Amino acid sequence: MPFELWILLPSFFAASFLYSSVGHGGASAYLAISALVGLSREEMVPIALALNIVVAGIGFWHYWRAGHFSRQLLLPFVITSIPGAFLGGSLIISPQVFAVLLGFTLLLAAIRLLGLGREIRPKWEALPQVLWPVGLVIGAVLGVLAGLIGVGGGIFLSPLLLFVHWADAKHTAAVSSAFIVLNSMSGLLAQSLRHSPNWDLLLPLLASVILGGGIGSRLGAERLSSVVLQRLLGGILLIASFKLIQQALTS
Repeated sequence: MPFELWILLPSFFAASFLYSSVGHGGASAYLAISALVGLSREEMVPIALALNIVVAGIGFWHYWRAGHFSRQLLLPFVITSIPGAFLGGSLIISPQVFAVLLGFTLLLAAIRLLGLGREIRPKWEALPQVLWPVGLVIGAVLGVLAGLIGVGGGIFLSPLLLFVHWADAKHTAAVSSAFIVLNSMSGLLAQSLRHSPNWDLLLPLLASVILGGGIGSRLGAERLSSVVLQRLLGGILLIASFKLIQQALTS
């Protein structure tokens, strides 16, 4: 087994466990870990997206089975985010400026979530009037950004849904996991038109994240409280923000 795999397997297991507990796939963490062991971003983006699909798919199944999924909340975002993710994944441009702006945005969101001591509750009465027009625009933007950076976009959608009080932590996790699966498929398709994943690396990592994602998403959907999920999400956003800023500064 290559030396890198001895580091990647336990690291990807831990990342998939943590990210899946809040309905995420972990692509931002996979890319950051891979960079630390010297793997190229070009090689790892297709692999990260493929792993994203699997982990977020497992998470979606657990959250859907527990009754937390809302199709009405998902649809306005994915209708435009799916083509947006394909477009972003097709573009060959430098994502450094985006990474810096998004990194600082996520940093502010993380600080806010980590400072909350109470559960965020949705305000459903305000949702129908604004969900579709706002969701279509935001979905397109998040899709393009997700495709550019090589992630599923849930890391951006989750804090938005919480901060505008459109969903609680568990409904947010369910919607985000579905959002991630669909966008990652679109982004992976665009990436695959340029080069295919390294199957020798992908397959062992797939086994690791299936195990970690299965355990983490079940805990998140059935065991953990909404406040704990909010704080976990805050920690994940904090890690992602530092990763994005570091990526932009060192690229």
